[in-house]
Amino acid sequence: MFKKMKFPHTYVIIFSIIVFCAALTWIVPGGQFEREKVVNNGIEREVIVPGSFKYIDNVPQTWQIFSAFYKGFARASEIIVFILIIGGAFWILNLSKAIDVGIYSFLDSSKKLEKYRAFKFVGVNNIIIVFIMLMFSFFGAVFGMSEETIAFVVIFVPLAISMGYDSITGVAMCFIAAGIGFAGCLFNPFTLGIAQGIAKLEPYSGIEYRFFIWIVMNIVGIGYILWYANRVKKNPKSSVMYEGDQYWRDNKTVVTEDLQTKSGISTWFIYAFILSAFAVVSFYEPSTPIELAAKVVNLPVLPFFTMLFGFSGLMAARKSVQFFVLNLLMFTILLLIYGVMKVDKWDIMRIATLFMGMGFTAAIAMGLQANTLAKEFLAGAKDIMSAALVVGLAAGIIVILNDGRIIDTMLYSLSGSLNNFGKIGSLSAMYGLVSLFNMIITSGTAKASLLMPILSEFSDLIHISRQATVTAFHIGDGITNLITPTSGVLIGVLEMARIPFQKWVTWAWKYILIMVLLGFLLLIPTVTMTLNGF
Repeated sequence: MFKKMKFPHTYVIIFSIIVFCAALTWIVPGGQFEREKVVNNGIEREVIVPGSFKYIDNVPQTWQIFSAFYKGFARASEIIVFILIIGGAFWILNLSKAIDVGIYSFLDSSKKLEKYRAFKFVGVNNIIIVFIMLMFSFFGAVFGMSEETIAFVVIFVPLAISMGYDSITGVAMCFIAAGIGFAGCLFNPFTLGIAQGIAKLEPYSGIEYRFFIWIVMNIVGIGYILWYANRVKKNPKSSVMYEGDQYWRDNKTVVTEDLQTKSGISTWFIYAFILSAFAVVSFYEPSTPIELAAKVVNLPVLPFFTMLFGFSGLMAARKSVQFFVLNLLMFTILLLIYGVMKVDKWDIMRIATLFMGMGFTAAIAMGLQANTLAKEFLAGAKDIMSAALVVGLAAGIIVILNDGRIIDTMLYSLSGSLNNFGKIGSLSAMYGLVSLFNMIITSGTAKASLLMPILSEFSDLIHISRQATVTAFHIGDGITNLITPTSGVLIGVLEMARIPFQKWVTWAWKYILIMVLLGFLLLIPTVTMTLNGF
């Protein structure tokens, strides 16, 4: 009898792709497009010059399959450091059991809603899932939330387990939901804004049909997650993560009133310190320019945060240290949203700094000594190290293709295959091209700069509106990213949730297939109907 073949480890899968890409550099001829710098929404970017492709000598890769890990680590350094900081900060946060207390209090309060017939009929847990997913979908559609979802996994996976679901449901609440928003794409400046700028379209035009796309994709996407979550709740063993989730079940704290501790001097010191910091910053920045769609409005965000923290921090500290730490977490999330919606948006370094600050202030509020703080932060970083390593390995795939000089050749060959399909066929081919390129380039911004100069010119030749091409781009960009092993964000999310990549593929392929087909159907009206902005 043959033993059942085991699915390869994530590291094995990614390294195999690196070897395959290295083999391609011996077969695929080298190629290169000329590039020019353009200014889009005040930001200078390098884009391809259409019609400028020429063949050049390729650079076959051999021993570079081993150096790709080093170069990939350097290429993805921002995400890797972000993951390590998140691991350390939340390890400290978990010491206080604040998240456990928060989940228990949240679920206890939600159960009280079941006494109302309407809530009982719909299901309180269903409402919770829908609300959370709509929120993250909105974040993905408006300001392109992606890397930030890594930080929320350690919140929603324990919540999902406590609600009777599995870790996949927890990941779906934030990561899948943000992906739906990315595909629906209402005002995302990193994909839609850049793509429309390169295509020389009015910023955020075509919003009416795009809003329809976002609604439909949320109905189908969230509906699927609700169906799956309720199936798991009825039969937990139906989950591919039933055995793997034992880690989360074993580490789930039994919450009692004794778990909460009274706030001490250190807690009140942190309260006063943060409130003072808010007050000082508010004095120097009484209003902040916030980007909403294509408009910039000045809002008194920081003064509002100052007053809100003054009240909520006081009430939380009076209750317990755990509730005060939860309040710190809440304001970390609010500041994250504030940072990515500012005109001068925060980069991933500032976001990582924000979570680092959360971890340190939480530690002081808990009364941890400096040596203990350092020890626990390192323990958290060590616990999540495997996620950082696999992100660096995945980035090595791009390194091999770049160093082999074959990415432009692959793009040129694929774009040339779009001819002679008719309008619907050609648009579908563009959609497929973007979806395939998610395997090579996961950054929406980079793909827009690489693909849109060619696709927008090609759409003119076959008499398809550039708006339809932009729509094919942002839908294609948002879906297959949720399953490609080259995505550092996906790998980071799965490692934080302790979901093996093969288990994720086993679950995700059906969902991805449904959403890809839905995306194709939603593209058809862009070439068969008269739509505003198209």
